[in-house]
Amino acid sequence: MIMKKINKKIVAIVTLTTILITGSCKKDYLKPKDLSDFTPDLTYNSVPAMQAALAYLSKNLRAEFFGDSAPMLTESIFSDVAVEGTTDKTTPAQDLNVRITPTANLNSDDYNKIGWYWRQWYQGVRYANTIITRIDNVKYTSDAQRNSILGAAYFHRAYCYYRLVHEFGDVPCPVKEESTPNVAYASVKREVILQKMKTDLEFAQQWVTDGGNKGDVTKGAVSHLLTKVDLALGKFDDAIAAASSAINGPYHLVTTRFGINGADATKNVIWDLHRPENKSIAANTEALYLVIDRDNLEGNTANGSQLMRNCTPFYSQANTILTPGKNKAGIVDAVTAEIPLTLYYGRGIGRYRGTAYSTKNIWTDNTDLRHAPGNWINMTDLVYNNPALKSGANADPDWYGKHLEQWTKDNVATRFINGARDTIRCWFGWPHYKVFISSSLTATDKYWSPPRGTNTDWYVFRLAETYLLRAEAYIWKGDQASAMADLNVVRARAQAAPLTDASKVNIGTVLDERARELYWEEPRKTELARIAYIFALTGKPSYTGKTYSVNNFSDANFFYDRIIEKNDFYNKGAITNSGNTFTISPYHVLWPIPNSDIQLNINGHINQNKGYAGSASNVPALDKIP
Repeated sequence: MIMKKINKKIVAIVTLTTILITGSCKKDYLKPKDLSDFTPDLTYNSVPAMQAALAYLSKNLRAEFFGDSAPMLTESIFSDVAVEGTTDKTTPAQDLNVRITPTANLNSDDYNKIGWYWRQWYQGVRYANTIITRIDNVKYTSDAQRNSILGAAYFHRAYCYYRLVHEFGDVPCPVKEESTPNVAYASVKREVILQKMKTDLEFAQQWVTDGGNKGDVTKGAVSHLLTKVDLALGKFDDAIAAASSAINGPYHLVTTRFGINGADATKNVIWDLHRPENKSIAANTEALYLVIDRDNLEGNTANGSQLMRNCTPFYSQANTILTPGKNKAGIVDAVTAEIPLTLYYGRGIGRYRGTAYSTKNIWTDNTDLRHAPGNWINMTDLVYNNPALKSGANADPDWYGKHLEQWTKDNVATRFINGARDTIRCWFGWPHYKVFISSSLTATDKYWSPPRGTNTDWYVFRLAETYLLRAEAYIWKGDQASAMADLNVVRARAQAAPLTDASKVNIGTVLDERARELYWEEPRKTELARIAYIFALTGKPSYTGKTYSVNNFSDANFFYDRIIEKNDFYNKGAITNSGNTFTISPYHVLWPIPNSDIQLNINGHINQNKGYAGSASNVPALDKIP
């Protein structure tokens, strides 16, 4: 397992720095002084140094999943599965037509993390390019050792560019180390970047191996990412071959009980698969690529997972959940309460608000373990735990300890729906097996004051998704029977009923299964944008019969149509919160490139995406990487 300390020398030389020159009475004050004696030539000169640099790339990637208002939230709310649920501020990304502009705040817990993605992925590109450019500065024991390190760096760079082109479209594409500031970038066509990444990943697939430290890049992970890139390029046979390479390798879906709760008869294999203690152990044969999260791991600044804060309802808010009997406050937030709900489920604030599509409509099979009692929590699984209900001015003793009930109550002051004042933020279901991040029910962890999550490794790529990617490739090929077979492999592990009619299997079927399986693992906006590009490039009709074109991609696309079809916040046009109305438009298939970075690029031209201010000055993107 990767528990190596990140080499601070390497961090120092691959991040941008500013040299401050102090005044002097000698002429040599004009000579810049090194900030330290560490330079790339002196530091990238050993295999351990290269491995430490790769570990830092993993740290760069890890940050997407962790911390309050983690970036993955932004990926989720630009999709069919979720919206931003915060209701006590007007700043979060809800009215996307108004809030998402090139000059807006694009990197804040209280706004969105679009700008974080732009900068984070290019930071990863910069780190990877430094390794790639200096790969031959090191004496290796063999070509295989050299090429495996190079292949891992190619993987990280390809991962960053795969995300960039599906979040921002045509973007600059530096592929070599840059030792001086560059203000002459130009946008490069998305498909040109993807083709370069395909070539790099095919090299990596030959040399990166499986069976190393947990947290290392694996051959299976390379094949998985190559599958996505092949799909994005419309190379469906290649995608099937790449996915099959991972599926036929040493990885297998976990189908039997294992790990820390393996002997607990009240749990099941889905629970086991997502226990923090189980993700990196040898018995877990499903993880293709993990990011390692430990409190004492150098470079870990995200304060662990806070999924229990971000992804569970704000049911503990004072006077929010009321009893049906006498409208009394039904829930208290106290880990020491007789029924400590926040200790069991976390003190949520409802940032990630699942849609009816993702929390209800896709769950039509009552045998599916992913939605089974104990794994999935609905509000009616909670109980009224306020001790004041027992006696006194707030008494409603008939309801203490009983399950919450859905009800509607009208009065002069307000309208209570489902027994909650705020049904956006405080009343929805969630996957407890994914969100519950704790090794035991204790309040001793510093991240459990109040309970919001703690350190945990996290899946980036898992074999279940590889099956779903191959199923998608089969659908693009018109082989619905093979697609159904792959979908059923994933469904069988969850004990869901198998699909039986191949003629009804389509891209929507795959997206539904992804929503069931990959909560907080898949970057949903990225994957929807990728699929939207494929529809536009191929001209194939979607399951609704509609066709699309690249010529007006920002005006009409599958991404938008899918969201309007499934997301009940965006498609009703009248849901408001703190003065915001939930809105989204077709051009949100691509995010705005931060205007500040376009302005700094004084000797080049970075295009702004259509639909945003500044796009009128766009020029043709480059058809080759400079």
